[in-house]
Amino acid sequence: MTELSVAVLIPALNEEEALPATLAAIPRGRVNRIVVVDNGSRDRTREVAREGGAVVVEESRRGYGAACLAGMQHMGAWTDPPDIIVFVDGDAGGSAEHLDLLLDPIISGVADLVLGTRRTVEASAHSPVPLHARMGNRLVLTLVHILFGRRFEDFAPFRAIRTDSLDLLSMDDRDWGWTLQMQVRAVRHALRIEEVPIPHSGRRAGRSKISGTLSGSIRAGSKMLYTAVRERFRTA
Repeated sequence: MTELSVAVLIPALNEEEALPATLAAIPRGRVNRIVVVDNGSRDRTREVAREGGAVVVEESRRGYGAACLAGMQHMGAWTDPPDIIVFVDGDAGGSAEHLDLLLDPIISGVADLVLGTRRTVEASAHSPVPLHARMGNRLVLTLVHILFGRRFEDFAPFRAIRTDSLDLLSMDDRDWGWTLQMQVRAVRHALRIEEVPIPHSGRRAGRSKISGTLSGSIRAGSKMLYTAVRERFRTA
């Protein structure tokens, strides 16, 4: 069987402190190329990305989805686009070392999309994901189950997908609805979806753009609720 090529796409905004650990954790033996999409950072994100062996793509239009779309467009212009794209957040840290858990179901032919659901690995009973963010996630997950008949455990950004499957989804969300849009469109296209638990110890440097503040979680949660309803009644 021909070995499938793998590229990692990392959207990043002001991740100078967190990005080096994420890049260092990625198992290079399985990954052909790494692309960091700088989303208008004002720190040294671009420099530390290059120092860590990544190609840097710049997308000045702010938005998580906008950065992901820019990275996909860049990869699509390669003479040999990757067979699998892995999406990793810039602050993923040591979680990125578990990339094999996402790739194996795709490489073995049992999945088209693999989602890395977050599992707390702290010694304490406290989740590294703040309570307000977990409550918001649960609300959106419940709504998705009602609207689409699929029960997901998480909307974690750590995920891998076959490139040809990703192309089918015609992704167009430009901000925080991105992860949800991918999952519900995958359901609608009858993609084979697997969820695998990934150890998650939380951010080691800097502060999350979403869960780091209550207002950030509310904005992201509201967008995800809107996205769920919009996607349910989308006809195309």
